[in-house]
This record gives sequence, structure tokens and C-alpha cells, in this order.
Amino acid sequence: MPNILPITDFADPALDVYARLTENQLVNREDLSQGLFIAESPKVIERALNAGYVPVSFLMEPRHVETQARDILARCGEVPVYTAPLEVLKQLTGFPLTRGMLCAMRRRPLPTLEAVCAGARRVAVLEDVMNPTNVGAIFRSAAALGVDAVLLTSACSDPLYRRAIRVSMGTVFQVPWTYLPEIWPQALRALGFTTAAMALCEDSLPIYDAQLARADRLAVVLGTEGDGLAPSTIAACDCTVRIPMTHGVDSLNVAAASAVAFYQLALLAGLSGAGE
Repeated sequence: MPNILPITDFADPALDVYARLTENQLVNREDLSQGLFIAESPKVIERALNAGYVPVSFLMEPRHVETQARDILARCGEVPVYTAPLEVLKQLTGFPLTRGMLCAMRRRPLPTLEAVCAGARRVAVLEDVMNPTNVGAIFRSAAALGVDAVLLTSACSDPLYRRAIRVSMGTVFQVPWTYLPEIWPQALRALGFTTAAMALCEDSLPIYDAQLARADRLAVVLGTEGDGLAPSTIAACDCTVRIPMTHGVDSLNVAAASAVAFYQLALLAGLSGAGE
């Protein structure tokens, strides 16, 4: 049975996770085992539960307890469920809960690079992608278009930031991911990956080039907003690829570029498999 707790005191420390802690405080880098994140909406929370994440508490309007939250709460035992009318919740969080409910969940230890890449044939590498909206959108495209894992450099936005989770529609809980070591091109090469940097170079292959389909394991490398990939990264990769453009446009937003690249690589993989 859920433990329903009507909100009577905004200063209750149990509500800090929703109202007063920053994203960086939630991560709790000093003790990652105590780190938290916030999942929003029934669909996203359900995907997190299915992935094995453990809920700490819920926050919602009372009307949701017996409607859209009912099946989720039935899975969660006596986890505290804080409730209040919408206007009270808006005062507490600073924004309306347009998707009905929030859930504070416990972070888990990140898997190793080797564990994430085990069995993976197509992975995405994000170098210093700092906008959580872009990170979330890339995860959603990766899940939809058959990318097996997402690997991030340490300067990337956290995939478990609230906005990244929301934009991804919870696919951050479905696509395996972890952070890369500092010398990551060599680490990926040691695992048998061909690294393809998305960059505007004279010798860049078009994203539809059949050479990409012949790679047993392929890592598509996407760069930060604005500046793109670092020159040293481009030099360390096995090849460069580009999305052909028209009307004088030289590039796409990194999230849009990822969707185009993932879709084209899925087509190549399908064509390659059809010919076997």
C-alpha cells in the first residue's frame, strides 16, 4: 500500500529533493551512492522502474493516486507519496506538474565501458555536449533508431538531469550509457570499434557511404554545440563523415544531426544485412 502523506509543511526536508536542491546537489558527487534524480510523468517513471531504479518518494496531486499513478504505486510498496493540490505544488516546485507526477529515484553505479559495449555494434559518442535538451534528444533518437549504447565525455550534460530525462521520454533508462575514459579513441579501438567523427572536412565521407556499413563495430562521434569536435579528436578517429547539405547550410544542431546519422546508419545496416 502506498504511504500517502498530504503536504502540510513546505519546509519538510523530505521535499528538498523537489523544491530546493540543484541538479548538481542531487548528483551528490561526494557520495555517488547517495545520488538522486527526478523522473517526471508516468511513462518515464515506469521506464525507470523497469530498468531497476529504486524510488525514494513521489510528489503528485491527490487525484492521480487512484488514476494514472495507481499501477506504478502498486509496484513500490510503502514509498512515501507526497500529495497536494496543483496550486500548492506549483508554489513548492516553482512550475506546474503538467505531466502529473514526479518521482525521486536513487542513482546506480555506472557500468564500465567494456560492459556497456559488450555485444554493441553501433554506439554514439558525445564529446562535450552540454545542453541537457540535446542529450535527451540524442538518447531518444538512439533508442528509436537502433543505436546500442551512448558514451559521453566527462564534460557532457548528465543524462539524468531532469530536462534530459524528460526530453528523452525515459529512453535514458533503456539505452546503455556510461562516461568515457580520457584517452577514449584508443579505448574504443581496443574494443574493435571503427571511430567515425562527424566533421566538415575535405575528405569526409557522406553518411550514406557503404564503407560505414562494412565496419563490424562503429562508433559515431558527435561534437559539442557550436564548435563541434576538437581537432585532436578528429585526428584520432579512423575517418570523418558528413551529412550532405543544400542552400548554403553547413551543419545541423547536434541532436538533429544525430537523428539523421542514426537513421542513415540503420538503413545501411539493413541493406548490408539484406545482402548477406
